[in-house]
Amino acid sequence: MSWHTRRDTRKIHRWGAIIIALPFLIVLVSGLFLQLKKDVSWIQPESKEGISTIPSISFEEILQAARSIPQAEIVSWEDINRLDVRPDKGMVKVRANNHWEIQVDTQTGQVLQAEYRRSDIIEAIHDGSWFHEGAKLWIFLPTGIIVTILWITGIYMFFVPYIAKRKNRKRLDELRKLNS
Repeated sequence: MSWHTRRDTRKIHRWGAIIIALPFLIVLVSGLFLQLKKDVSWIQPESKEGISTIPSISFEEILQAARSIPQAEIVSWEDINRLDVRPDKGMVKVRANNHWEIQVDTQTGQVLQAEYRRSDIIEAIHDGSWFHEGAKLWIFLPTGIIVTILWITGIYMFFVPYIAKRKNRKRLDELRKLNS
């Protein structure tokens, strides 16, 4: 490998790291929070269990239960982002548009828990869409590509000295053989 190739690789590595420093830090920190979302109820509410694994309540009963939580600001189905049915836990998670999560027993219709869910916001920060929809494609996607390039150049810079030493050893061994 030529001296210029190594020098250029170091420049690419250095400038790439500077260019992506802030967005990559955001991805790293938000990713750490997301790794803990099932372990820290502040990030994502712990899943409670209902009394039966066979759902028997209607959609209207689910909506009524969700309406009973004032913080969720649910008046109609338009205020609900999604339902996450967990038959094995006997409950359905009602996710409001304002990030509140109401867990409803699928047998009794009783609210098991109502908590603010931060994991969705953290995911939006993680992929860049929280900042602006264009940030996802024009900042965070290029950051991922540059991180891949940094990984490749980092691996290259790590192994180049070992490869060079190996070649020098072979050359020296060949010279010794010729001289003996």
